[in-house]
Amino acid sequence: MEREVATATGAARLAELIGESGCTVALTGAGVSVPSGIPDFRTPETGMWANVDPMKVAHIDVFERDPAHFWSYYRPRFHSLGDKRPNAAHEALAELERRGMLEGVITQNIDRLHRAAGSENVVEVHGSIETSSCTRCAASYGIDEVDALFDDDGIAVCATCRGPVKPDVVLFGELLPESAMAGAQQLAERAELMICIGSSLAVFPAAGLPRLTLEHGGRLAIVTKGPTPYDGAAELKLDGEVDEELGAALAALA
Repeated sequence: MEREVATATGAARLAELIGESGCTVALTGAGVSVPSGIPDFRTPETGMWANVDPMKVAHIDVFERDPAHFWSYYRPRFHSLGDKRPNAAHEALAELERRGMLEGVITQNIDRLHRAAGSENVVEVHGSIETSSCTRCAASYGIDEVDALFDDDGIAVCATCRGPVKPDVVLFGELLPESAMAGAQQLAERAELMICIGSSLAVFPAAGLPRLTLEHGGRLAIVTKGPTPYDGAAELKLDGEVDEELGAALAALA
């Protein structure tokens, strides 16, 4: 009962903040997709990096030096993400956008679930698994086409020029796309309210976006488990399940 009361009280305050804001933006991290069955990155034992060194499987140098090893990690990940569906948190954000109460979503996730839920203005600062591209001729392949590109060595190669094919996601050692970051920064600067969801807000440059909102006179609401560097500056910090918290906030706005 105490948990239900806490969720209802926090959700009501979040709904108030959204109602008061003339421009609300969401910033989402891995935690927003956990209720969809996608592990976050650093939770002990269950996180994606709990049992593997990301620098040995998801770095651009690994892709260039040993693409078979790279794809031995990424190919199963493609398969594991392919059947995942949006949860109530994704759906709440899409509904807020439909109601004209959310300007856009900035996401660090590559799983496509915001778009699958119906969000239209989505800035994917780390790219997306939706497509992969040939690094030689730039031919593009949809996620459903990539499996057919693998050769006997377990490497995805272009059907046209036989060049190496890479997922259109930002790997360790790569810069974030300039256009995506520019769009994210514009949203952050315009935001009267930024809702940070499922992110530790510790990985830059995306972690610097809430600071932009604060510097331009906006407010922060944080919905995530565990501490963040911005907790002291936030108008509201909710530590519950993201799908429950956002679902309750949406209901409070109805």
